[in-house]
Amino acid sequence: MRSPSSARGSRAESQSTAFAWLIAGLVALACAGARAEKQTEPELKSVVSRAIAHAECFTDRHDSAVWYRMMEPRLQRIVRTEAERLEILKFVYCEAHRSGEARLPPGLIMAVIEVESRFDRWAVSRAGAVGLMQVMPFWPEELGMRRYELTRVGPNIRMGCAILRHYLRIERNSVTRALARYNGSLGQREYPDRVINRWTRWNGADDLGLGARNQAVVKPFGD
Repeated sequence: MRSPSSARGSRAESQSTAFAWLIAGLVALACAGARAEKQTEPELKSVVSRAIAHAECFTDRHDSAVWYRMMEPRLQRIVRTEAERLEILKFVYCEAHRSGEARLPPGLIMAVIEVESRFDRWAVSRAGAVGLMQVMPFWPEELGMRRYELTRVGPNIRMGCAILRHYLRIERNSVTRALARYNGSLGQREYPDRVINRWTRWNGADDLGLGARNQAVVKPFGD
């Protein structure tokens, strides 16, 4: 039988442990709350709605073939199945060249996906962001969709690219500031710098199709 002092010590230790877990939980919730503020601007709803409603792919066949040949081998080390690799590359390229919209560099989209989820469409952040481009889970409900659709390659990339394009527009093509907004860390450089670093490794096909298009192009260090 334990002595009273031993029992009191055990209770104190248990209370201390419980308090430590409580503090850790509160810190995690605070971090999640900060990240949850991203992607919440009211005007984004119409932007993302248009992206979902117009899902057609407008690409040049030659450029598309070059894109697949250049990028598919690089993706093999991260994404195991060929079908998923091709699906990701299709939607990245199509959303980068969406008709009627400012062009996004495909390499930038690939870099965002790599940093956000490492191409894991099942990824979920502490703040609840889901999928390849870590889209916040309130978007499907806002758009009359189901949350599980965020784990699908096409819808997730469409929404993520619409949000990224919107931030580039309001930040006048400042990549650093647009990426910080996307991540919910405006004023900080850690996340933008990580994405830009990865972009330099994915941007081999960024200039595809530019000769036939008179569109503004975002460059890695064009801030």
